[in-house]
Amino acid sequence: MEIIFKIAGIGILTAILGQVLKQSGKDEIATLTTLAGLIIVLLMVLDLIGNLFSSIRTMFNF
Repeated sequence: MEIIFKIAGIGILTAILGQVLKQSGKDEIATLTTLAGLIIVLLMVLDLIGNLFSSIRTMFNF
């Protein structure tokens, strides 16, 4: 449950920051901010998937 709140928090923060930057005319930086948020969330999800596979490997003694 904690990871869902972290991902949601990053998404909300990225969306707010992107809107503020777009309103101030810095569209390129807003796009980079959104991309950075997406990469952070993807890295978090990849870490969770790695832990899942590690747990499965441990359970089945692979």
